[in-house]
Amino acid sequence: MMSKIPAVGVLGSGQTKFVTTRTDVTFPELVREGSDLALADAGIPIDEVDAFVFPLAPDALIGVGNGERWCVEAVGASGKPFMRVNNGGATGMSAVITAWTHIASGMFDVVLVAGADRVSESGSAQSVLNKMWDVGYERPVPLNTITMLAMSAARYMHLYDSDERDMALVSVKNRAHAALNPYAHLRKPVTVDEVLASRDLAWPIKLGDACPASTGAAGLVLVSERYAKAHGLRPAWIRGLGQNTETYWMGDRVGPKVVSDHADADALGEAFWHAYRQAGITDPRSQIDVAEVYAPFSSVELHVIEAAGLAEKGQAPKHLAEGEFALGAPGTIVNPSGGVLCTNAIAVTGAVRVAEAANQVLNRAGAHQVSDARVAVASAIGGDHQFYSTMVLSSDLEEIA
Repeated sequence: MMSKIPAVGVLGSGQTKFVTTRTDVTFPELVREGSDLALADAGIPIDEVDAFVFPLAPDALIGVGNGERWCVEAVGASGKPFMRVNNGGATGMSAVITAWTHIASGMFDVVLVAGADRVSESGSAQSVLNKMWDVGYERPVPLNTITMLAMSAARYMHLYDSDERDMALVSVKNRAHAALNPYAHLRKPVTVDEVLASRDLAWPIKLGDACPASTGAAGLVLVSERYAKAHGLRPAWIRGLGQNTETYWMGDRVGPKVVSDHADADALGEAFWHAYRQAGITDPRSQIDVAEVYAPFSSVELHVIEAAGLAEKGQAPKHLAEGEFALGAPGTIVNPSGGVLCTNAIAVTGAVRVAEAANQVLNRAGAHQVSDARVAVASAIGGDHQFYSTMVLSSDLEEIA
């Protein structure tokens, strides 16, 4: 069935090279790099932009309160509509969805999403992220993103008879992909044995299973169908959107009265299927060519693959062991850019997923291009595996077969 949502496309995108630290620029200057790269890729001047959306994760990660006010002039937004979005790890994709809403409403034809992050400069990102949990019952444990997802990984292993080697296969695949991506932070290939030999962070998650704390910028230019046709442009079309939320309480995900099992990502799965229904996707395994999914730890990618309908529950390790999801394999290729496991500048990580998906369907992804890619899905996760965003993109507006 043809998509019924208004036609909005990603015309251009840009990324800096992601690294541990940047001492050569201020934060507004870093943001400006992402903005300029996106505009240059789209081939339009700043004067053509009608409105701006600024993705910025918790202020503490950049050390400046209300950091969006610091960057209005840097992105050229003075005197124009400007909105900040903050949704944890989902911030970047939530910002793109906000831009889509601005255009789909009919108010604007061109919206720029641009932002940056410098996670390593926060002093202790995990201390910052610890603040997402309940003050009285959960924060004193102390939880952080690593220990939270270690519990999820252990639950997955128990429920589906998986092991640490299955997680290592994810790291090996993504590092091999990142080696082909000039923007990725971690680009050195690794072996299963090297991942297994890396030091424990919170069992079963090891250093080789974890994303880096990245610094960098990204931007995207979204346009209406009207604008694209008037100027003879070919964007990557956004065909479906999905968003969903999960219970705030960690305790609701474990024990005999569990609301949703911590091994799985059922709420994310609902977000995927919402986007699929809008796009006319009925069989993701045969209709999705590329998946750029948010998975900052190797264990997360296992249940995200399953939530995306690319494998049955508990079966992602089997498919990985058989060489699926890797560049050159048949079927859907997962995280050909290297994904979040290799680059995680939190505020723009979700935006990068959309940018990478758009480049894939436009056949502009360079050395990590998936052959004959026409349809891609992207996802992002924020908070305590709590906020979910998904998006389907395609190279045209024809019905997806």
